Amino acid sequence: MVNTKGKLYLIPTTLGDNEPLEVLPMSVKKIIERTNHYIVENEKSARRFIKKITPRKSQPNLTLYLLDKFTDEMEIQNYLDVCEEGVDVGLLSEAGVPAVADPGASIVKLAHHKNIKVVPLVGPSSIIMALMASGLNGQNFAFNGYLPIDKAERKKSIKQLEKLSFTKNQSQIFIETPYRNEKMIEDLLQVLSNETRLCIAADITLATEFIKTMSVHDWKKQKISLHKKPAIFILHKF
Repeated sequence: MVNTKGKLYLIPTTLGDNEPLEVLPMSVKKIIERTNHYIVENEKSARRFIKKITPRKSQPNLTLYLLDKFTDEMEIQNYLDVCEEGVDVGLLSEAGVPAVADPGASIVKLAHHKNIKVVPLVGPSSIIMALMASGLNGQNFAFNGYLPIDKAERKKSIKQLEKLSFTKNQSQIFIETPYRNEKMIEDLLQVLSNETRLCIAADITLATEFIKTMSVHDWKKQKISLHKKPAIFILHKF
């Protein structure tokens, strides 16, 4: 029996205010041109992105379902109902790829449960791009999301990640809210061993892109300002 259900497309977006087709393949544009149902974290920015990549697309014809931390879990269960009628749905990230350090995994899980085909589209992932450019271990790595906000807990977590990187030969990746970048760097330089390698990557794919890997000893000699810039941190003690 032919499966006539619609598909769930995982649609990446840019990592900042640059032209979509500078970092996204034409296939993303083609999917957006023919898709009118989207699950989004922020309606305003989603509409702006869709308009930027497909200026002629009719905005009134779009149906947007909101997915954020306030969305009721029961409501989410209905978001893919149109797929049962053969209609495709796009899951849009706020920045980068959906469901990776980004809301959306619950929708993908629901799609698998309903036997709806999930189609991930090619696009920029700041996590992967930072690892690619770090020179650290791309064969064995872990993404740890956000570290604790409490200063003491954060320092403890940093030390644990450093130990883990050494014992498992595993690069440890994590992120921070942009306005707390400076405090994160300060704690990293206080806690980590001088020989530990640290990669700091910010504004990936933008004109202001910064990616640098050095020992903590050398980082202590540098002055770096990452205030309010999206950043990825990777550490590895060899």
